[in-house]
Amino acid sequence: MKRLAPFAALALAACHTVPAPEASIAPGLDAEAPDSMQWLYGSGEAAGASIQAWRSLADYAVARSRERRVPQSVAMGMGGAVAEPQLCSDGQTIKPLAVVFDVDETVLLNTGYEYWVAATGKSYSRETWKLWEETGASYIRPVPGAVTGLRRLREAGITPVFNTNRQYSPEGAAKAIAAAGLGEAVHRETLFLRGDDGVDSSDKDGRRALIAERYCVIALAGDNLGDFADIFNDDDLPASQRRELAARGDLAQLWGNGWFVLPNPVYGDSLKGTVGEVYPEGTRWSPETAPSAAPAIMNEGN
Repeated sequence: MKRLAPFAALALAACHTVPAPEASIAPGLDAEAPDSMQWLYGSGEAAGASIQAWRSLADYAVARSRERRVPQSVAMGMGGAVAEPQLCSDGQTIKPLAVVFDVDETVLLNTGYEYWVAATGKSYSRETWKLWEETGASYIRPVPGAVTGLRRLREAGITPVFNTNRQYSPEGAAKAIAAAGLGEAVHRETLFLRGDDGVDSSDKDGRRALIAERYCVIALAGDNLGDFADIFNDDDLPASQRRELAARGDLAQLWGNGWFVLPNPVYGDSLKGTVGEVYPEGTRWSPETAPSAAPAIMNEGN
């Protein structure tokens, strides 16, 4: 025991003098929340952007429901491509109208889970997310505009259908939707989870196909491009090409015209890209390379 005493003293001294790793110190309530969380969960700007998107979506869908013609579906991802709009009738019956929504950060905000992340300094894990799905219903909030938007759709005879990548608890997802004041969701009728199409994947084309068998889908809403088509989920697609795909050609005309995106700077496939990918050649200004003369267009007429 006497021979071990010096080593024990050294160990105690080390424990006393060496500070704990910074990562082990919980940030607490007085710490600054991450910028992206401040914006999405705390800012009036985020609330305004969400309400604006929801109002536009409801206006669009209600107007579509009042058209005096056989309804036509919106273009959407199915089978690894963007399927063309289809008439929603077999000549005798017309499918009921529906709008398909992602859930997390589209119709409801996971405020409780994101608080836990911000206040403890911990990060997402399957284990904690599973527990959140099962128990977090009373700690969520509706996305601003969602309650009114869904009420307007239902009043117009349009069914909200939820297509989420939650996978652990259909009961928990339905409870969360109801707790947010967003109405009833029935698993495999108006609520589809990851795996409901028989594929354990975050891709949603298969579930969109299942929904389209039953409903005339006139609009889609989500916070990630994969909520509209799986073609955006290609891991080999650089950030710049993904942006180009969404902003050019036939797909560009769908934004606000059947496709409605909600803001989410906190997580998701939108958050990727190196400096070189986000800022391609032709955009890389610096004080050292700035031209000394004013652009020619500014000198016109002088």
